[in-house]
Formats: sequence, C-alpha cells, structure tokens
Amino acid sequence: MLSISIITENNNMRTKMPETPVTIASAMQNYLQLVGQSRSQNTAVTYAKALKIFLEMLRENDLAPETSPVANLTEDLLADFAVYLKDYTPATERLYIQAAQGFYKFLAAERLSEINLPRLDLLLKQRVRKPGIRLPQFPAEEIVRVLEFVSNPENLSIQEESAQNDKLRALRDRAFLLTLADTGLRVHEACALRRGDIDWNEGRAVIIGKGDKQAVIRFSTRSLQALRDYLSLRASLDGGSGKPLASLPLFARHDKGAGKKVKPITTTTGRNIVDERVRQALGDSAGGNITPHSFRHYFVTTVLRGSGNLKLAQELARHANIQVTQRYAHLSDDELDKGYHDIFEKK
Repeated sequence: MLSISIITENNNMRTKMPETPVTIASAMQNYLQLVGQSRSQNTAVTYAKALKIFLEMLRENDLAPETSPVANLTEDLLADFAVYLKDYTPATERLYIQAAQGFYKFLAAERLSEINLPRLDLLLKQRVRKPGIRLPQFPAEEIVRVLEFVSNPENLSIQEESAQNDKLRALRDRAFLLTLADTGLRVHEACALRRGDIDWNEGRAVIIGKGDKQAVIRFSTRSLQALRDYLSLRASLDGGSGKPLASLPLFARHDKGAGKKVKPITTTTGRNIVDERVRQALGDSAGGNITPHSFRHYFVTTVLRGSGNLKLAQELARHANIQVTQRYAHLSDDELDKGYHDIFEKK
C-alpha cells in the first residue's frame, strides 16, 4: 500500500481521503522496485543512477524528496532536469530523461500525481538534445590479427608439459574470442551460455538477449570446432561435476578459486580474456584498445561487407532499430579511393 486511506460517505458518494501523503522518495522507491522486477539488472542500475541525480536536482531546488508530497512534482521539473543534464553527453542525457519520464508515467498510472503526459512529452521534445550519429570505431585489422594469433595453438603455449588448467584456459580463450567474433554475441550473453543451449547439428543456440528477447544465434565452423576442442579437454572435469552436462556453463573458470567445480566465467573474466590475448598478439601498447564489444562491431561489419544486405546484418546483430545497423555501413578510406579511381581513372 502506498498510502493509508479513510473512506467517508457524503451524499451517497464515496471519496478516498489520503491521510498520509506519499512522498517523492517513497514513490520513487516503489517505482525502482518495479523496474528491478520487470527489466534487466543493467537497466535497473542505470535507472537508479539517473533518478539519484534527479533527486539531487530537486534538493537544489529546495524540494526535499523525503518529506515533499509526490503531488508537488510537475512537468516543468522534468523539463528542468533536461537542462540540468547538459553537462552530460546527449546519449546519456536521453537515457536519464527516459528513466525520469518512466517515473512520471508511473505516478500518472498509479494516480499519485496529476501529470499532464502530453504536455510533458512536448516539453521534453523541445529541450532534450538529439545524439549525433557516431560511427563505430574499432581496429578491424588488429582484430583479424588477434583472431589469427589465437587460432594457432602454438601461440597460446598449449604444450604437452603445460599444466591442465593452463591448457584449458588457452583453449577456452580461443573459443571465447572466435565465438564473440563470429556470432556477434554481447559479452554478458556469451558468459551466460550453457552447454545445452547449443544445437551442435544445426550450429545454433537460442538465447535470451538484450531486453529479455529470445534470439537465435548462429555459429561458424571455426567457432564450433574451437568449442569442441575446449569441451573435449574439459570432459573429465565436466563428468566429475555430478551435474547434467546441458546445465554446465559453456565457458568455465579454470583457476584455483574454482577448484574442481565447474563455475561460469563472469563478464569481468570475459573482458580480462580479451585484454590478455590482445596484449599477447599485439603487444602491451594495444591493451584497452580492443574490448569484447569491438568483436561485435567486427561481426556486424563483416556481415555487411560480405553481403551488402543491411536487413540481414540487422537481423543477425539483433538491432531493434535499423538505424543502428546503418552506422556500420560506412566505407573505409581505401574503399572510397578505389571507388573514386574506378569512376574517374578508367575512361
């Protein structure tokens, strides 16, 4: 219950009279709890951060969230929040406004405050900046070199005399990088894969991706072979786990902390795998220049350049908006040079 109500009778009309007004802070807490139940963890964390900044703005405007009734929130305050966020990037501004706007819609739906939603939309449309189109920046040639490096077992120090965990880490890392590059999976999606998710005959996996949407992921021959090599070496570890193979993580930890248990890698481990192998392939100076998401950029660009089909790239990358995919459809300087000379020099 958000408030305690007393029901009074007056001229056969039943009217609810709020005894204790709901405060801004308590209403926001209820909203964030709802977001946590219905959205992903990352979304919930981002919304909480955005609304924390919104509360800071309210305090600076002498509106104490802990004591002020939620009915004191107006459309103009959210419009002021857009101005308050001008020191942030346009993309961050829009994301934080989206979180605060969701809170306002929650208030309207729960009838906690008289919010004029059409006016709110108009005010935000006038004040919120549109983010510019940013072309994905990633070192494509370097990623190719990294993939070639990890594809050669000798480069990963997989020797007969190597410790078992070292061998497992080497084969896992190779399979992990090839999977990122050839499937377009996001790092948290790859880390969450289970052995039973993969249909080895079809070379596919069904996952729950961004926005809790189900999606089909396709694997290349080289990524499937790398996975088979890794899981073959891991057979005794998996067999001794006492758990069904299908329930075990596709990419497991191989460190002292895991021991003989088969535990999934975290997204932090996934990032560390990329950083370590990039440094091995390209040198320490390359550390930080290539991230797990760089392999997703590589995947989308490879699909586009191989097919020229924007819709195909959108579907394989699982972009909700084709405009996101279009950012990858830019030509390199070499391609522009070639196109120019093909037109003007071949007369």
